[in-house]
Amino acid sequence: MSVLGFMIPCCKLYSKTYEQTINSDIAIEFMDDFANQTSKRTVVILDNAPIHKSKKFIAHIAHWREQDLFIYFLPPYSPELNKIEILWRFIKYQWIPLDAYRNFQNLKERLNETLLLVGSKHIIKYY
Repeated sequence: MSVLGFMIPCCKLYSKTYEQTINSDIAIEFMDDFANQTSKRTVVILDNAPIHKSKKFIAHIAHWREQDLFIYFLPPYSPELNKIEILWRFIKYQWIPLDAYRNFQNLKERLNETLLLVGSKHIIKYY
């Protein structure tokens, strides 16, 4: 299982799960879907993962800017600034119950349940 997600202030989450490895095409499609749902100027801060820095992905940045979606990258080697990594750790190690790992179907169900509860039942205070 792979998850792509954007954490919105106040710990709301826009995410999608995949049963495959994430590549640039999937990341672009995810960003396009997100851009189509935004109604005001939006800033997305990304890490320097290879899929975010690929030629294909970079080529779409101007298009997203035209949709008032602005992409900024964290400085290289700065995981302490990437708050969503903290969220992923909470999801993997605290919020998904241990019995979720009994089988793949159970993991999918529990993961999707957990993702839906981020921002309501599952909240991280970063201050």
